[in-house]
Amino acid sequence: MPVPVPRQRDTPATESGQAVLYTAAPAATGTGVAQATPQPPQTSQLTLLVIEDDPAGGLTIPEILDADGHRIRLRTARNLTEAERLLTPDVHCILLDLSLPDTSARMPGATATATAPATATGTATATATTTAVDQLLALRQVLRLAPHHAVLVLTGEDDAERAAEAVRVGAQDFLFRDELDGRLLSRAIRYAVERKRADIAQYKLAESKLRAQENARLERGLLPTPLLEGSDLRFAARYRPGRSRALLGGDFYDTVRTPDGTVHAMIGDVCGHGPDEAALGVELRIAWRALTLAGLCGDDLLATLQEVLEVERPCEEIFATLCTVDIAPDGRRAGLCLAGHPAPLISRPGRRARLLPYENSGPALGLLPRARWPRRQVELGGSWSLMLYTDGLIEGHIGEGKERLGQDGMVDMINRHLDRGLSGEALLEASVTEARRLNGGELTDDVAVVLLSRAEG
Repeated sequence: MPVPVPRQRDTPATESGQAVLYTAAPAATGTGVAQATPQPPQTSQLTLLVIEDDPAGGLTIPEILDADGHRIRLRTARNLTEAERLLTPDVHCILLDLSLPDTSARMPGATATATAPATATGTATATATTTAVDQLLALRQVLRLAPHHAVLVLTGEDDAERAAEAVRVGAQDFLFRDELDGRLLSRAIRYAVERKRADIAQYKLAESKLRAQENARLERGLLPTPLLEGSDLRFAARYRPGRSRALLGGDFYDTVRTPDGTVHAMIGDVCGHGPDEAALGVELRIAWRALTLAGLCGDDLLATLQEVLEVERPCEEIFATLCTVDIAPDGRRAGLCLAGHPAPLISRPGRRARLLPYENSGPALGLLPRARWPRRQVELGGSWSLMLYTDGLIEGHIGEGKERLGQDGMVDMINRHLDRGLSGEALLEASVTEARRLNGGELTDDVAVVLLSRAEG
């Protein structure tokens, strides 16, 4: 059986008093044939797709003009097969007639509802119920076919309940056949199109918020939980990603205590501060924890981490700096390894804070194959605080010039806060806040700071 050929027609111009659609007029070509001129979305010519069962005379669409008095584009389909062909991106709205006879019979996928024998008083009710179900099934299929298009339904005035149900199912609005005129149709189309746009925007906003919440929960879960059970050391940390609206950047840190009583701490920085760098930082942190708990330390640990970096990094230009500290069980001395990373800062009661020695440090991970990282022994003493940090803290500017805070400026800043009696979380918070203030705003690079403290006696 041959498939009916869909037809497309233009409605004639209306008489005075008809509603006007604010759309762009078609431009005349050199041959005299009117063709649509590309326009911005807010001024593009409106196109209405009418789905009706009997286009020969069952439904008459009122005449509607655009802003310049030209005829709007009107397409008519007799079933969903034709509607799918005519549903091009330039269609703005669909008008589905629910009241035409046998609408559902030509809808692909529609199923007939069998009715049980009815009494003389129940036949009309059973038939009406079956028809209503089928017609709403047609609407549901239209909504599945065109999920991003505005949909209007047309029905009889005595079917107000069914029309309201159609809106609950997903139509933007309904119209009564007996009240249909150009002004009402024009207003309804514009309302339906804008309501659909608002619905889509609201859905995307809700989806975006949900995705942001999921990402936030994921990123929070990727921040480390220190494993210091049984240790007398106090731990504090501050983390601030450089990229906007992120919870995790390319900086990473961790602290664990192994069964022999040694406390291992590390802090690192993957070059860059995007999501790829954040993911790589998490991989390196997890690898460091696993290797440390497995008994590796110093040069062997860093060499293995470099292998992980070389396999996981998205390109060969990516590298990572790292600082590791292994604090002896008695808490009085530590082993220090630096892989292109700034040296930690140590403060002791009654003495000025200073940087630990950083001579003979090794290169950043990923720069040199078969590199070596010397491990240096440092004396900590009885009571002390050891601060590990990334370069985001020291690379902020001072004022409006190009001068940066630097390590010397950071040491002076820490000493000022220590003189005020600050320690632990308060010390880190004050330091990061002052670095932001000196920079004149948010720091552009990721910032991570870890503070380990021990009080003898």
